[in-house]
Amino acid sequence: MEYAWEVLLALAAIALLAGALDTLAGGGGLITLPALLLAGVPPVQALGTNKLQSSFGTGMATYQVIWRRRVHWLNVRRPMLWAFGGSALGAVAVQFLDAERLNVVIPVVLALVAAYFLFVPRSHHPPLAPRVPGAVYGRVVVPAIGAYDGAFGPGTGSLFALSGVALRALPMVQSTAVAKTLNFATNFAALLVFLVAGKIVWIVGGVMIVGQLVGAYIGSHLLLRANPFVLRVLIVVVSLAMLARVLLG
Repeated sequence: MEYAWEVLLALAAIALLAGALDTLAGGGGLITLPALLLAGVPPVQALGTNKLQSSFGTGMATYQVIWRRRVHWLNVRRPMLWAFGGSALGAVAVQFLDAERLNVVIPVVLALVAAYFLFVPRSHHPPLAPRVPGAVYGRVVVPAIGAYDGAFGPGTGSLFALSGVALRALPMVQSTAVAKTLNFATNFAALLVFLVAGKIVWIVGGVMIVGQLVGAYIGSHLLLRANPFVLRVLIVVVSLAMLARVLLG
């Protein structure tokens, strides 16, 4: 199938916006995936192409936060492996599950994320001490969220950021930065599954990669200067917007 240059240009612009938003608060996939479907990309190929372009966006954000030493590679390399494994399992498992039943999970997750940041007064402030040991967090919580991303996706970045604050007592900005590295691992794992299945539209994915790289670059610079309260508000707004988008179809 051929795509008009106007459509490709629009998809690149949408990917730029989604890349910046995803870096700051997560949720970029619920902008890009409907755009791919509206452009006429078949559903399964849209999922695979979306993972292709979003992998480059989260890859750029990961490079930026590590290069600027906001995240130390030695601290995230093992959790990234757990995230990768969880996502790969989720992406494989979803091939055998009823998609209609899976659609129930997404609104519940989005509502919980939004409710936590909205109704817990100091949700953007970490507790005095971690509530979950590092080993348990890395080997249980991280792959569980990774499996969710491999199977569903929306809100994964927000889930990683929320869990880092609430369970590991990380400051909001640092937790969001760490979330970028874990989200890159989950995106890349799911992408490999779709690559093996041959479900990528390369011309569309290529132009969206350019937009994602620029958007993630902009978003990563804004993230490092962001006020934690602003990030909290942004996560609530994005989560509620995604929830409305899912419920309204």
